[in-house]
Amino acid sequence: MQGANLLLEEPIRMASILEPSKANFFPAMTKIIGTLGPKSRSVEEIEGCLKAGMSVARFDFSGGDNDYHQETLENLKIAAKGIKKLCAIMLDTVGPELQVFNKSEEPIVLEIDAFVTLTPDQTKEASSEVLPVNYAGLAKVAEIKDQDVVCCVKNSATLAGSLFTMHISQVHIDLPTLSDTDKHVIATWGVRNNIDFLSLSYTRHAEDIRQTRAYLDELGNLQQTQIFAKIETIEGLKHFDEILQEADGIILSRGNLGIDLQPEKVFLFQKAAVHKCNMAGKPAVVTRVVDSMSGNLRPTRAEATDVANAVLDGTDAILLGAETFRGLYPLGTISIVGKICAEVEKVYNQAVYFKRTMKHSIEPMSHLESIATTAVSAAINVKASVIVVFTASGRTARLIAKYRPTMPVLSVVIPRLTTNQLRWSFTGAFQARQTLVVRGLFPMLADPRHPAESINATNDSVLKIALDHGKTVGLIKPHDRIVVCQKIGDSAVVKILELED
Repeated sequence: MQGANLLLEEPIRMASILEPSKANFFPAMTKIIGTLGPKSRSVEEIEGCLKAGMSVARFDFSGGDNDYHQETLENLKIAAKGIKKLCAIMLDTVGPELQVFNKSEEPIVLEIDAFVTLTPDQTKEASSEVLPVNYAGLAKVAEIKDQDVVCCVKNSATLAGSLFTMHISQVHIDLPTLSDTDKHVIATWGVRNNIDFLSLSYTRHAEDIRQTRAYLDELGNLQQTQIFAKIETIEGLKHFDEILQEADGIILSRGNLGIDLQPEKVFLFQKAAVHKCNMAGKPAVVTRVVDSMSGNLRPTRAEATDVANAVLDGTDAILLGAETFRGLYPLGTISIVGKICAEVEKVYNQAVYFKRTMKHSIEPMSHLESIATTAVSAAINVKASVIVVFTASGRTARLIAKYRPTMPVLSVVIPRLTTNQLRWSFTGAFQARQTLVVRGLFPMLADPRHPAESINATNDSVLKIALDHGKTVGLIKPHDRIVVCQKIGDSAVVKILELED
């Protein structure tokens, strides 16, 4: 096994595995997206999740109404303000999801070899014999003349709760990707809260992204919202390349897609998809990694290895769904996943990754990307403790993160004064929060009175504030070397600083 062919540094001393892990201020470079729900929506619980390493809060509208999620979000704001930590907001759409409603909420027992009827008749009560589904075209898909579809139960199971989702393998569901319900949620809850990310469930074509972006543009307030395509079906897999071109990021929804794909093919899709995202410089998010922690304090050995392999593959973020939404140990889950990610990052073979990414770069390389690669290379060569990058849009910071430097990137976002001809406002908060899903980026919002593109003393004052922040949080120590990437006038500059006492 050669290190040149594996994103893992070698040789690894077996004795080092027994050494206790060193604590870092930043739990991991890999980000964690937590789904807030019944078990993780109080101020105290959210504070714990943020301290444990959650950087993006996901709101899943498959369950709960606007008021329910608004109450959770208000608690998030209180918690984030209390511990002075930025947290981005992700709205997850329902999309063409097939749902079975269990109004009585009584457990439904399905026995092997028994028959159960799927019906679009929503007036019927869910039971072991009948399951009402929110899709009238199911019979047509299954080539059955009547509207009801009779199925044979292949394994015994108990369905508990008021809502179940159903997946039909490798079948096109003739429902819009962005439903009327989704549009209403976005136009009300989404606009009110200036959401940072929209997770577009069941993305099947690039046109889904274009239509959703056009809808966000119509709303006005959400023009800066980033759209993450959630790949959950064979259709999405087939059109992956064109979807990647249009989307701001990709979520690999391994739950549903794992049903469509043969088990031995799931890893291949993950590695290929994450690689494509890495080369495009767009965030890749992996789901369904520690399912067992919904009810257990520790992940299985296979799950822990799965998280590690996702990090080695190059994923930017791990998305926790049921584990934090209704799991018994949301804080513990985030903490353990963060520890696994941090441990993997210590042995991540950045040199191999850097060469591979450079090889896939488009030639001639853009001026900005050339500066980014120079900053990363310089930081590694001088063993810098941190890279400080000044940015307004976040683009430079993302390009630096694309090359996976071994040290954190402190992204100092400089607000800009803009107008829509009706009022003036500062941009910057959006851009700062949106870097919270990118591996290795840690944002800091600068004072808008200090422009980072000037050539006077205000430039140095912003840098001093950034360095003081790094010292306060324990990221920077005396005599550390710092690589700074910034614009001075019309030029982009990379400089190396060595701090004094």
